[in-house]
Amino acid sequence: MTQVNNHVAVVTGASSGIGRAIALMLASEGMAVYLLGRSESRLEQLADEINSLGGKSYVYALDLTNETEVADFRLHLEKTYDGIQVLVHSAGAIVLNDIQAASIEEFDMQYRVNLRAPYQLTQALLPLIISGQGQIIFINSSAGLMSAKADVGQYAATKHGLRAFADSLRDELNSKGVRVLSVYPGRTASAMQEEIHKEEGREYKPENLMQPEDVATVVKTAINLPSTAEMTDVSIRPMIKLKSD
Repeated sequence: MTQVNNHVAVVTGASSGIGRAIALMLASEGMAVYLLGRSESRLEQLADEINSLGGKSYVYALDLTNETEVADFRLHLEKTYDGIQVLVHSAGAIVLNDIQAASIEEFDMQYRVNLRAPYQLTQALLPLIISGQGQIIFINSSAGLMSAKADVGQYAATKHGLRAFADSLRDELNSKGVRVLSVYPGRTASAMQEEIHKEEGREYKPENLMQPEDVATVVKTAINLPSTAEMTDVSIRPMIKLKSD
């Protein structure tokens, strides 16, 4: 996929953090980017920034855990495009708690956002992705790659499940010309990470963490690879290691 100009991308979790950085990067590459998320106002702000830089973007506010809203989005795309070239799953949720105290409601929420929603959206858009000879990119987490630590059991379970889904999907779709990438970022400066630091009792120093743009650079490399090659799994970490990591 070396020529991305005029291609179409869909980015979930586009209103902040890694998703926002990826959306900006894809637009700068010449792609028309659909910005998905719950906060229409923040998506509109991002769209204004993209448009001011000469890019093209479309705001589509929806709840990714709502089957009807996802189906409506699929119908919208089908009426507008014959295919899409990039689907980025960047939306995510985390609740820190030990297994004894963690509620089933917390587990269900993380499962629906981190695993079920990417599964449903991917399944809904597969005909368009196959038609567009596209690429599916899962922004996973280091928690989906390594042995789970204390207090992240629920979150890690959903992220390990996302890894399995991506691996199976890749095996099914490579023969159809579709590439599948899983990115496993370590701690990345974001509003979510600031909240995690607060819950852990850590001082939040974003300058010691990876930046969302670092992850976007990985995605940029992947989409610009010639069609003869595929990046499958990329682990990326901050240069400064936190003591308890």
